[in-house]
Amino acid sequence: MYLILLEALAALVVLVLIVWWTMFHGRRKGELPKDEDRDDAR
Repeated sequence: MYLILLEALAALVVLVLIVWWTMFHGRRKGELPKDEDRDDAR
């Protein structure tokens, strides 16, 4: 029983790490850049 709970907890931790990595890794302070900071050529 404990092995199943441990495996579920490990899967939850991996899921949270994947979500954090895809959303916030590499962003300054975790935020999207402001409109004036972007290099869009309009």
